[in-house]
Amino acid sequence: MIDATGVPAELCAVVLAAGEGTRLRPLTERVPKALCPVGNVPLLDRALARLAGLGLAGPTRVAVNACYLGDQVVAHVGDRAHLSVEPGDPLGTAGGVANLRDWIDGRPVLVGNADAYLADPAAPPGPDVAALLDGWDGHTVRLLGQPAADPAAPGTFTGHCFTGFSLLPWRLVRDLPVVFSDLVRAVWRPAEAAGALEVVPYPGVFLDTGTPADYLAANLHATGGGSLVDRSATVTGRCVESVVGAGARVDGDVCRTVVWPGAVVRDGEELCEVIRAGDGGTVSAAAPD
Repeated sequence: MIDATGVPAELCAVVLAAGEGTRLRPLTERVPKALCPVGNVPLLDRALARLAGLGLAGPTRVAVNACYLGDQVVAHVGDRAHLSVEPGDPLGTAGGVANLRDWIDGRPVLVGNADAYLADPAAPPGPDVAALLDGWDGHTVRLLGQPAADPAAPGTFTGHCFTGFSLLPWRLVRDLPVVFSDLVRAVWRPAEAAGALEVVPYPGVFLDTGTPADYLAANLHATGGGSLVDRSATVTGRCVESVVGAGARVDGDVCRTVVWPGAVVRDGEELCEVIRAGDGGTVSAAAPD
């Protein structure tokens, strides 16, 4: 059954937000990756907004898993979604979905990575990924993807790189074990081998925000070529193509830089292609040569 938005009426969604974000350290030593801001909006909120754009919202339709610094994720989500807190270490992408089996309860599920930055100038969040649902037969596995620079490279699917969202039928979720495992090996590759995997191209910009360079790139893309300065921030210095968070103070000069909420750039400092965290730490985000 399809509702008025074109979304299967029984569809639910899971946002994966349990990971440690080790490649973003030290930024993720005190803030979980899912709550790192891009364009002054936490990545997790961007994912939830995209689902809301598809008509998926609230704890009966959307779940979020949490583990690393999970108390922060739980407090941030509140009652906006069903919460699945994994004890100990994160269960991985497949294990995290399996841990939600009772909540999914027979429904097909749209699974999204909280750390996926997606932006399509031709469509708002939600409608930009709606093609993933169009004409779905309810039996195949679908991935959102983009053509890979090397179509034969490891990690590609029919010549595409995965861009953060997958669509899974209940029959493949039902028997997933609640152990550490990933969707690539547990679901996607077996479906591919059986001829039951489809890749739907995403026409916009995708960044996984997994490294400081990609995280900075996502923030700079969100600025649209200018600067984004939260209204509660104070900027007296030079600010060029940068993002300045809530309560931050910039008295020095910043260029192509992200200043986290509450962070300070002192008079005389000149920052370029870095992230200034709220604890005063600075992480270089310049792309490697």
